[in-house]
Amino acid sequence: GEALYNAIVWQDKRTAAICEELKRADLEEHVKNTTGLVIDAYFSGSKIKWILDEVAGARALAEKGEVCFGTIDTWLMWKWSAGKIHATDYSNASRTMLFDIQKLTWDETLLSALKIPKSILPQVYPSIHAFGEIHIGGQTFQVGGVAGDQQAALFGQCCFEAGSVKNTYGTGCFLLMNTGEVAQFSKFGMITTIAWGDGEKVVYALEGSVFIAGAAVQWLRDGLKLIDSAPDSEYYASKAGRDGVYVVPAFSGLGAPHWDMYARGAIFGLTRDTGKPELIRATLESMAYQSRDVLEAMKEDANLELKVLRVDGGAASNDLLMQFQADQMNIQVERPQNVESTALGAAYMAGISAGLWTMDELQQNRQIDRTFYPEMARENAENLYTGWKKALKRTLNWVEDE
Repeated sequence: GEALYNAIVWQDKRTAAICEELKRADLEEHVKNTTGLVIDAYFSGSKIKWILDEVAGARALAEKGEVCFGTIDTWLMWKWSAGKIHATDYSNASRTMLFDIQKLTWDETLLSALKIPKSILPQVYPSIHAFGEIHIGGQTFQVGGVAGDQQAALFGQCCFEAGSVKNTYGTGCFLLMNTGEVAQFSKFGMITTIAWGDGEKVVYALEGSVFIAGAAVQWLRDGLKLIDSAPDSEYYASKAGRDGVYVVPAFSGLGAPHWDMYARGAIFGLTRDTGKPELIRATLESMAYQSRDVLEAMKEDANLELKVLRVDGGAASNDLLMQFQADQMNIQVERPQNVESTALGAAYMAGISAGLWTMDELQQNRQIDRTFYPEMARENAENLYTGWKKALKRTLNWVEDE
């Protein structure tokens, strides 16, 4: 199979106009009730339409059934099976903005609105499933587990019970809450996603996506040259004075709970005393504030009081950030020994599929590295958060709808 066009990454905003057309066609409620998502350029649907519309000959090939679409997992299985497997799982399908997460089928209304032929879409199976054989480096393997990045991390953190929550600090931040076998639809800007299917039941989750988290630390390193590597950020941040500086890293718009494609990044509260340590600390703190925005909305939606937040991803190893997160959210933050929860979750699923272990055994063997407890006086924490909300408000709709 030849590549038709380069993949369009999730942060790419070139399809914002297609999303506006869908909103004008009054499809917002339909998208929410069917796919669990909000209309946003973040998801695949508008990207597929863009490629079919903009790449010469693409639509004609698609109509003839000579084009395949897939998320990354689909592409990998297709490549490694020499085109025998064209499949994905419920969790990845639920991120395309084309999949009915309750009927577990592709949605005809959205396919027709985006003019996407059904023939190009992969077969969808539970996440824990025998997908077939793949061949890598002369060896043959069975694929037994497939899950989207964040859903796999939820599984890797053993958040098997309804109400359990994890936050992954990667390029973005992704906070997921297991809601059990019920698809809970959000009133506060969360998206509803399939967490996983095991062949017997489907488990749902509420998710809040923060677009720029670790990416803001990369910006300090590559864009501003303030640090040489991500771990340096903790050293400098620990030297900062409290001077009311806020960095709002809305570099590619804002995700949950704001969903503003037109917000842009800003720094507020600068004074002559603001130096490198203050800028670095404010950037780190923005991850905790954005995550708190999501958690506050999620608590309203699920009507649950949370006791523990399980954390993973690269920036979870930053003690200063994790302590500030515990202080901001006023709950325990629990970091496992293995912070690569995404890879772990996919491996766990494959092991269950192969009969190597059960979910109970995985839960019992979970290793905690450190638990962070809230230490800051509540009043201080709340005052800081009030400042954040003020800063955030001023970044909204910066680039007006063109």
